[in-house]
Amino acid sequence: MNYQNTLAFAQELDRQDPLYHFRDRFYFPQVNKQDAIYFCGNSLGLQPKSAQMYIDNEMYKWANLAVEGHFKGEEPWFNYHELLAPATARMVGAKESEVVVMNQLTVNLHLMLVSFYRPEGKRFKIMTEAGAFPSDQYALETQVKFHGYNPDEAIVELFPREGEHTLRTEDILQSIKQHGEELALVMMGGINYYTGQVFDMAAITKAGHEAGALVGFDLAHAAGNVPLYLHDWGVDFAVWCTYKYLNSGPGGTSGVFVHERHGNDPGIPRFAGWWGHDADVRFQMKKGFIPMQGAAGWQLSNAQILPMAVHRAALELVDEAGGMEALRAKSEKLTGYLEYLINDVHVGKEVLEMITPTDPQARGCQISLLVKRDSRLLFNKLMEAGIIVDYREPNVIRVAPTPLYNSFEEVYRFSEILHQCLER
Repeated sequence: MNYQNTLAFAQELDRQDPLYHFRDRFYFPQVNKQDAIYFCGNSLGLQPKSAQMYIDNEMYKWANLAVEGHFKGEEPWFNYHELLAPATARMVGAKESEVVVMNQLTVNLHLMLVSFYRPEGKRFKIMTEAGAFPSDQYALETQVKFHGYNPDEAIVELFPREGEHTLRTEDILQSIKQHGEELALVMMGGINYYTGQVFDMAAITKAGHEAGALVGFDLAHAAGNVPLYLHDWGVDFAVWCTYKYLNSGPGGTSGVFVHERHGNDPGIPRFAGWWGHDADVRFQMKKGFIPMQGAAGWQLSNAQILPMAVHRAALELVDEAGGMEALRAKSEKLTGYLEYLINDVHVGKEVLEMITPTDPQARGCQISLLVKRDSRLLFNKLMEAGIIVDYREPNVIRVAPTPLYNSFEEVYRFSEILHQCLER
């Protein structure tokens, strides 16, 4: 697309945007008594206006049915999680039996590692990207320690080449091949939270399997951001949160994918809880764990009804907007426009460096700006001007225009304010 650095051009793109009206379905925070330009959906998505209604429905059931709400009324709590499976499966490219919504992200990651990190003999290593989100790093570190290994020996970190900020796919694949006989698991983020790089999950999965390893992904920054095809790619497992691009509230519930070749194998080691037990005999309260078929067999406890109600409202908006393909189509234009405008800001070019890939296929709806001096000052000035973005140590500002509620005019306004801040 031939972009233009004018307000009229941005407004025309908004007029042509079939998703523009969805911004009216969200609440925006106020700065200086005006709607903020909210480019922080990669940290916490906005609140859907429908979320309150969905919570109120469950509060009404709690007030009027109490414990009977598990089995009576519309949409009993006993199988409430099943209401989320169809939309979840569509979002991540899976069969409904391969997904379940439960717990929170790092809890689910540990549960998956119990089942899919099973070191034996010389095959004991885990491969991941250097600079993964800290929670992933801590999970991997403590899991390998639990098995009696030294993290410095058991965890293989992948670093970009000198002078580069992102990993090259060929280097990832070569490293998998190099460590193949020692690899038990390849476990990476689908999108790196810091740089915004989308990894080639299909190629990584294929290479990992060819090396004899299992392959899993943390999709915290990928779910709701880019189209996923977890079943077709053959990914062994994946986990994600729902409070970023899926707009399901702070500390919201989490999602899990387990490929059917594992989900239908009751012999896979796992940590069990009664909600993962065969639902037909769950209330017989007998010893002897019998896992449910599919990803549901990894559940531990009763469903978190109120967070799931919010998530249900948010998932319905994704479906109503046309699903991930429609969101992705707008996202590529929106982020492309942001990139164009940042490159068109001539003042302060020596201060800013874009560390997110320029290839639209290798990034989601985030551009990370490395600020070479006074990074906190620039961040503070943007926030004071009503631009809500995200700061990551030591000197990166992450800017994430999301397609469901952000506009092209907002991207244009951001570039204007950025230019003014750099001039000062």
